[in-house]
Amino acid sequence: MRFIKKFIITLFVILLLGAGAAGGRLLWQGYQIYQEVIDGEPLSDKVEEIRSKPKYTPLSQLPDTYKNAVVAVEDKRFYKHGGIDLISTGRAVFINLKEKKLAEGGSSITQQLAKNMYFSQEKTFLRKVAELFVAFELEKNYTKDEILELYVNTIYFGSGYYCVHDAAQGYFEKEPEQMNDYESTLLAGIPNAPSIYALTNRPELAIQRQRTVVECMVDQKYLTREEADRILQEGEQIQQAGQNNE
Repeated sequence: MRFIKKFIITLFVILLLGAGAAGGRLLWQGYQIYQEVIDGEPLSDKVEEIRSKPKYTPLSQLPDTYKNAVVAVEDKRFYKHGGIDLISTGRAVFINLKEKKLAEGGSSITQQLAKNMYFSQEKTFLRKVAELFVAFELEKNYTKDEILELYVNTIYFGSGYYCVHDAAQGYFEKEPEQMNDYESTLLAGIPNAPSIYALTNRPELAIQRQRTVVECMVDQKYLTREEADRILQEGEQIQQAGQNNE
């Protein structure tokens, strides 16, 4: 019942933001796209396909610091919303309408997973609406932890790494469960812009992004100030060592 209530409220908000009739058409066309992709490959089949991959990493095998870092920086209200963060989405819609293009994302972890499962990276309003319907379907059928687990096994980390296992192996030569706090927070920041933050490109930018991740974790009480400073200090030491070896 609570899920249905959230769904109805969200659709109502979308209709208002979409300016009535125009929003209704957008909603209907997006729903048709959603129906086509689900009919083409049911959600349960898609999930099993992802889980059957040999490098799939269960959430239980990931460090708590990494999981907390992902939620903190990507979707801080992940465990509270029903698939869409109305605050982030409302802000993004306002900016997009102002810019007359999809300049701002505002996507929740569930929406990002929906995109990775069924859609391309192309930014269109119709795709965003279709993505929303898939997100609600995910929330209806899977727990939050299951969604987070699927998410980290389908996101792109740059340098050809399309899951957390490959990224941990490629960047740190470790299994995901062996990552320390420094590596966990560094890795959590990369998917926001993998072509920019990939450690094989501009590691100094990845470290700057890591600062954002760590500060988000402090704001949301995942880390104390002392723990955050320790992680950041370790990053500075590694960066300094790299400069000395050049």
